[in-house]
Amino acid sequence: MSSTRHARLRALAKINLDLRVLGVRPDGYHELRTIFQTVSLADLLEISFTPGRRTAIELVDSAQIADNLVTRAARLALDAMRVTGAVSMRLMKRIPMGAGLGGGSSDAAAVLLALPVLAGRVLPVSTLCALGQQLGSDVPFFLLGGTAAAIGRGTEVFPLPAGPSRAGLIVAPGVHVSTADAYRALSPRLTTELQENKIFSFQSHSWDVFGAAGANDFEPVVFDRESRLAMLKQKLTRAGASPAMMTGSGSALFGLFNSRDAMRRALEQFKNEKAIPITLVNRARYRSLWRRALDPHLDVERSVWPPRSRYKR
Repeated sequence: MSSTRHARLRALAKINLDLRVLGVRPDGYHELRTIFQTVSLADLLEISFTPGRRTAIELVDSAQIADNLVTRAARLALDAMRVTGAVSMRLMKRIPMGAGLGGGSSDAAAVLLALPVLAGRVLPVSTLCALGQQLGSDVPFFLLGGTAAAIGRGTEVFPLPAGPSRAGLIVAPGVHVSTADAYRALSPRLTTELQENKIFSFQSHSWDVFGAAGANDFEPVVFDRESRLAMLKQKLTRAGASPAMMTGSGSALFGLFNSRDAMRRALEQFKNEKAIPITLVNRARYRSLWRRALDPHLDVERSVWPPRSRYKR
């Protein structure tokens, strides 16, 4: 009988409901204040683990990404668990790349969550988050899902109450926006007074992000260079989206609507664009998706997080 264990996972995308950039930190990263939200758009990841004396990691990647984060995540997880064996993965990209939707980070988080279950080991959330920080600033958020505030580099994540389940559109025009260039363009505009105003504004309304439009500090500098993105945001707003914003440093934009019918009517206006219908995914549903995906391998105690393996030693 084969000792190989398999799982088929959905690695969900994220949007930023609010994103403020305060300034450059002593470590060279920028200090952020943001609200993350998982959405239904997802990459598909098939992963299997076979115990063995030697470690081998194989990836078939539909996008053929060099130095893919999922292989790095697998290596980190195996080392942290002190486990050897063969990891085989097949990644089918559905989340547009380089669009501010966190696809690569979500794929990496999926490996960190699933591999301990398949290998029969336990890695606590604190360890998973420490591993995630080595892979990317968004990875720790995807270990939690739902709605969350994040500060620092974006790696210090604090769960927020779930808002209403709203329908939306992601518009991904395929424009390449360099995150490094966006930060460089934004940095001269960051002043001490502006930092204080941003912190106050973020604190005063971010707990009601579903009822009030947030802000994305990257929009002015990115829209200056890519006027088409500004036009797409205006088009989303005219179609009834509230809020309508760019996510991350772009180039994808999203709009949220009060009903699925309103979203479908708006979709008709974006026939000539890559427009993807989405729904917001709260933390309870996010974790439910994970439990269903890993169900054959889970311990009888299903309420714990991260998911626990029935093979655990």
